Formats: sequence, C-alpha cells, structure tokens
Amino acid sequence: MAFRYGDRYQSSLFPPSLDELVPEDSPVRVYNAFIDALDLEELGIDVDENQVGNPSYDPRAMLKLLVYGYSYGIRSSRKLEREVHYNVSFIWLMGGLKPDHKTIAEFRRRNKKSLQNVLKTSARMCVKLDLIAGNALFIDGSKFRANASIKSSRSAKQSKRDLAKVEKRIEEILQECNTVDKLESGQPSYVKINEELVDKQTLKKKIEEVMSEMKKSGKKSHNWVDPDCTRVNSRLGTNAGYNAQIVVDEKNGLIVSNDVAGENNDINQLSSQVEQANETLGKQCETVCADSGYDNPEEMEKVARQGVNVVIPPQRPKANREIGEFDKDNFTYDEKRDCYICPKGEELVYYKYQRNRKARTYWTRKRSTCLRCEHYGICTKAKVGRTVCRYDSEQLREHFEAEYNKPESQEVYSLRGQRVELPFGHMKRNLGVDHFMLRGREGVKAEMSILSTCFNLRRMMTILGIDQMIELMRSFSKESAV
Repeated sequence: MAFRYGDRYQSSLFPPSLDELVPEDSPVRVYNAFIDALDLEELGIDVDENQVGNPSYDPRAMLKLLVYGYSYGIRSSRKLEREVHYNVSFIWLMGGLKPDHKTIAEFRRRNKKSLQNVLKTSARMCVKLDLIAGNALFIDGSKFRANASIKSSRSAKQSKRDLAKVEKRIEEILQECNTVDKLESGQPSYVKINEELVDKQTLKKKIEEVMSEMKKSGKKSHNWVDPDCTRVNSRLGTNAGYNAQIVVDEKNGLIVSNDVAGENNDINQLSSQVEQANETLGKQCETVCADSGYDNPEEMEKVARQGVNVVIPPQRPKANREIGEFDKDNFTYDEKRDCYICPKGEELVYYKYQRNRKARTYWTRKRSTCLRCEHYGICTKAKVGRTVCRYDSEQLREHFEAEYNKPESQEVYSLRGQRVELPFGHMKRNLGVDHFMLRGREGVKAEMSILSTCFNLRRMMTILGIDQMIELMRSFSKESAV
C-alpha cells in the first residue's frame, strides 16, 4: 500500500496569504466579527490614536485575543503569547501582531471595568436578534477558587494569636539589642537584628489594620493575598474563592448577566441579580426561578413586590418527608389570639423572642400539661414541655411555598436544570476553569464576564450557524459605524 508523505520544504510560486490558511467557516471568524461590532469607547477602552509615545497594540486586537483565548480555556498571558506565535487561528485573528505576555497582562489589568461590559453588550445584541426573550429568568451560583491560598486567610481569633506572637518576638528582639549593646562581641550582627525588628513592626501594623477592617466590615475572615475573596465550601473542600452568579434566559439558555459575590452561599443574592438582569434587558421580567439555596423570604418579597412571579422551592420540601402526628405542621396558629393549638387542643402561648433566629417561641402555660399528656415522649421529651417557633417570615414562607407548588410553577422549575446548569458545566468541564487568574472583585468580575460572553457566542453559533453569525455581526458593525 502506498503512503502519502509531507514535504515541509516544498516551495510554491504564489505562497498562500494568511487569510487563506483559515477556512471561511472557522469559528475564529465569528469572534473576529463580534469584536469588530463592539463600540470600544462605549465599553470604556481608550482608542485615542493621537497619543504621544511609542505606538501601542491595537486595543481591538488585544480584546479579540482575550475573548478567543478564554473561549478555548487559554487564559494565562504566557500561554496566549505562545499561541500568537504558533497557532494559525490566533495569528490570523491578530493579523500577525505578537504582543508579549507582559503587554497582554497589562491590557487585561488596565481594562477590568471595560471587560465587565462585554457581556452586557453581547446580551443586548441577543435581545435585538430575538434570541433572548427576557420573560422567565433562571439564577444559579457556583464556587470558583480565587488566586490565593486558604492558608492566607485569617479569622479574628487567628489574627489575635498572630499579633500576640509578633509582639512577643518584638520584645525578644529589643532584649537582644540591649544585650548586644552591652557585650558587643560574640553576638549576632546588630544590623540583622535591626532589620528583623523593622519587619516585625511592619507585620504588626498590617495585622492591626486587618483586624480593624474585619471589625468594621463584619467579615469573619480576611485573606492577605486577595482581601475580596472569602472561604467557600465546595465538593473540592474549603478554599479561598468567590461565589459566581449567572442569570440565564429561558428561551435559548443564553446568559443575561453575571456577578461574583464574596459570600459562601446564595441566600442574599436574589434581588440584586434580578435587578442587574432587568437593567440589561431594559424591561421587567415576568418569572424568576432558582434553587432552594436562594430561599430567603425577605429577598423573595423584594422581587415579588415588582410584580415578578418567584419560583423557589423551600429548603426542606414537605414532599420529601413524612409529616408526623405531632409535627409543627399539625399545630394550628391562631393569629387573633397569637397562640398555637396542638393536635390535642392545648394552647401554646407566646414565651420569648429569639433575636438570633428572628423567631417567636411558644409553649404551654403549665409544663404539667405536657408531662401528664399520654403522648409525652412522642410529641416532646423536654421537661419544660413542647415548644414551637414561629419565624418573622413564616407567613411569607407559606405564601411562596404555595406559589412553588402550583402546576405552572412546577413546569417552569423543571426547565431550570436544563438552562442554568449548562453554562457552569461548560466553563468548568469543557474549558477547565476551576479558579480565577486575577485578584480582587473587579478583576474576577472581568474574567467572569469574558467567560459568560464566550459561552453565549458558542451557544449562538450552535443556534444560528457560523455563516449567519458572521453576517449578523457585520450588520451590527455597520450600524455602529453609521
């Protein structure tokens, strides 16, 4: 059987141009057309060509490099530098420009806020193309590691312990200095001791500033490397990280908006995420759906007041457990008399208010009532008798639970996993993104914006096709030029 052999030294009379090396239906052409359609000044990127000094790289080309690189999981500035030298699609995209890693990293660092607006622009394009309807929105969060170690995180208790060690070492150094002054021989160098003293005093000042900041902000911990991150618990354990948030449209599963939170859970995120999504859409959505991690009646009420239907399951759905004879659900609350009636007809009156739980506690007037009851030991084993807690948000919880159990709400919730889980799966599994490259909330939001934009472009290519996508992007580019 004959073989085909390559010959890298074969010459041609008319060598191919760079454009001929990239097929017309290559995805890189979509990214090129998309960035060309963006108004860089509107994003906040400086495009002044009359600046004095050494010519800088075209900011549009640099933005293309970042977005295209992130879409294939290439985020490191050094890896991006390598691609513009050896990868044909990157070389074509950059038009032969070859910025070094320092230039790439500096462009990303200087344009953090501008990069955050890329997703908003792409989402509004999707609205114009009728790919985003904005009627039903799905919200979800996922944990990503920060560019910092958990070992750099310190709680208030740990900071006090570190401060005590530093103060003790400062005292030891001062005593050593006095000893050196007296003996002046056979002792460590005074210069080295003095340098260590300065270092320890600087460290002490830094620890005191951190403790003061934690006290003002109310944060339980502080990370020395990335102060904006927090302790996050995930399947990979406890790490220093961020809680990334996305809002996805029901129609085609495209991302409308995103955010990053310095909190370990989603309990306080609902209203702020809906507000950002509505701003991008330019209108009020009709339905908001999320998982039980967003089950916060106060947050849900803020959204519901705007006329939005909120579909969120309770954290402990009744459908997943059997209700016992003496479960709280079988106790009747009398709103007029402000008391509970147990299944046997006995009253439980108001006893005290628990501020930490934001709940009112009810119990029997006489504990003997419960102790003499034939069901004592089944209903309760407490010597003070049975107690029942009623949360301040109890009425709201009951209302939203009833809304969630409606057939139309169940139908919406059944779509949640299909829509909002896909973007995070693409980022973490296909692109291999399990941590952020930049530090600080602004930098992390910029990265999250680029990743979300990359997902939207991939999704749009699947829906519309590459050729149609390029045509649509070129039409947007002509509109912006006019």
